[in-house]
Amino acid sequence: MSTPLQVYEPFKAGLPKLGRYWKSLWSRRTFIKEYSKSELREQHFDSVFGQLWLVLNPLLLSGVYFILIMIIGGATDSARYAHLTASLFLFYLVANSLTGGVKSVTAGQRLILNTAFPRIMLPISAVVIAIFKFLPTLVVFVVIKAIVGSPFTIQMLWAIPVLMITIFLALAVAITISCINVYFRDIASFLPYLTRTLLYLSPILYEASALKPSLRAIEIVNPLFPILDSWSRAVVQGKAPELSSMLQGLGWATGIFFIGTYFFLSREREFAVRL
Repeated sequence: MSTPLQVYEPFKAGLPKLGRYWKSLWSRRTFIKEYSKSELREQHFDSVFGQLWLVLNPLLLSGVYFILIMIIGGATDSARYAHLTASLFLFYLVANSLTGGVKSVTAGQRLILNTAFPRIMLPISAVVIAIFKFLPTLVVFVVIKAIVGSPFTIQMLWAIPVLMITIFLALAVAITISCINVYFRDIASFLPYLTRTLLYLSPILYEASALKPSLRAIEIVNPLFPILDSWSRAVVQGKAPELSSMLQGLGWATGIFFIGTYFFLSREREFAVRL
C-alpha cells in the first residue's frame, strides 16, 4: 500500500471563506468564555483581593492625577473628580484590551501549533477579559457619583451606545496590534509609552471644552477623544452627547476594525511559521 502524498504549498496572503470562518468562530463562543475565565483565574480575578485591586488601581491613579490637577490648576471641584474617574475607568477598558491583545497570539503559541481554530479568538478573549475587569468599576463610579452629588438623569442611558462603541474600538485595536506583534515583537515594549501618550492626549485630566483652539487637532488624530468626551457628557453631566462625536468615534472604530481584521485574517495561516 503506497504512502499518501502530502503536498505543502507556499503561503499566500488572502482571506479565508468568511462564511465558514465566522460560523466556526461562533461555534466556539463557549471556548472563548472559558478561556477568558481561565486567564482571569490566573490573574487571581476570582479572589476578593484580585477584584479589589481592579478597583483600587484606577482609583489610586485618579487620586494621584486629581492632586496633580490641584497643584497645577490651583483649584478644582468634586465634578472634576467625577469626570476624571469616569474617563479613567473607560480608558482602562481600551488600555487593558491593548495590553492583553498585543501578546494574545504570541502567548498562545502552543495552542496555535497543536489545534486548528480561528486565531482571532485570542484577541477577542483579551477584550472579554478587559470587559470583565471594567464591570466592577461601574459600580464604584455610581457610588462616587452619588457622593459628589452629580445628577442622575435619563440622558445617562446614552452611556450604553457610547460603551458599545468603546468595546468595538477595543476589539479593533486588540485584533490589529495582536497581528502586528507577530511580525514586530518590539511593539509590546513600545506599548506602555503609547498608552501613556493616549492618556495625556485624551480628555481625562482635562475636559474637552477646556482644550485650547490651537490644540483642536488632537480631537482629529485621537480615536479615544470623541468617545471619552461623549462618555463624560452622558455619565457625569447627565446630558446627551453630541451626535457628531459619537459618529466620529464609531468611524474610527469601524475603520480600524476592518483594516485590522483584514490584515489578521489574511495572515493568520502564517502565524504558526512566525511563532
